[in-house]
Amino acid sequence: MTPTTAAGTGGLDAIRKTPAGAVLGFDFDGTLAPIVADPASARAHPGAAPALARLAPRVGALVIVTGRPAAVAVEYGGFEGIEGLVVLGQYGLERWESGVLTEPEPPPGVAEARAKLPGVLAAAGAPPETFVEDKGQALAVHTRRCAEPEVALERLRSILAALAERTGLALEPGRLVLELRPPGMDKGMALRAFIADRGERPSAVLFAGDDLGDLAAFDAVESLRAEGVPGVLVCSGSTEVTALAERADLVVDGPSGVVELLETLAGEL
Repeated sequence: MTPTTAAGTGGLDAIRKTPAGAVLGFDFDGTLAPIVADPASARAHPGAAPALARLAPRVGALVIVTGRPAAVAVEYGGFEGIEGLVVLGQYGLERWESGVLTEPEPPPGVAEARAKLPGVLAAAGAPPETFVEDKGQALAVHTRRCAEPEVALERLRSILAALAERTGLALEPGRLVLELRPPGMDKGMALRAFIADRGERPSAVLFAGDDLGDLAAFDAVESLRAEGVPGVLVCSGSTEVTALAERADLVVDGPSGVVELLETLAGEL
């Protein structure tokens, strides 16, 4: 659990030195929970919730930033009852804290895209194994179950981009998934807003992620570094996405490696 960069080492040291001022952020799928073929079957690594519960009273803030609905991440993670944990769902549109969920009304473009998506997928010749995950505030089109998932994803990319443009939504690529969601919010913006809402400059910031949607959170940590806040970029490593590993200070072995990091930090603190 040793960063390969001086910036990452400095960030981890700052967390150890002043944990009460540190903000630790985590993605859910692929980071705290293994990636599975059916998103409804995803559950956090069995060690994730206990490790987060140990760590929560020892740091300034623990936040999970996910594209999933916040309540779903809490349920699938077993996070109910972890005092001090905040879950920002739908890329920050929703907030769960101490059992209370705050969420806005979905923008009209989501309902329009929901109605049009079946016809769009049929017209594009999407394989029958393609499936849509309705997140309420967003719609995710998965090709993981297809015989040639990468080919299927590329076949759908342009037509889904056109649908996103017509409905005023953004198209977010991920690990064998294309997501139609409201524009103007990403994990980096959510993380920066969460930190700003706390009203105090953090002593250090860590973010762990695995997918392309987490790059915006990496950008946020790097911008905080430029402002003088020590930071750590952690990649939950996989063979499907390498862009995060190329930028990370520390690459761990998937969700089990993230849990090991959590346990190590909790023990040290």
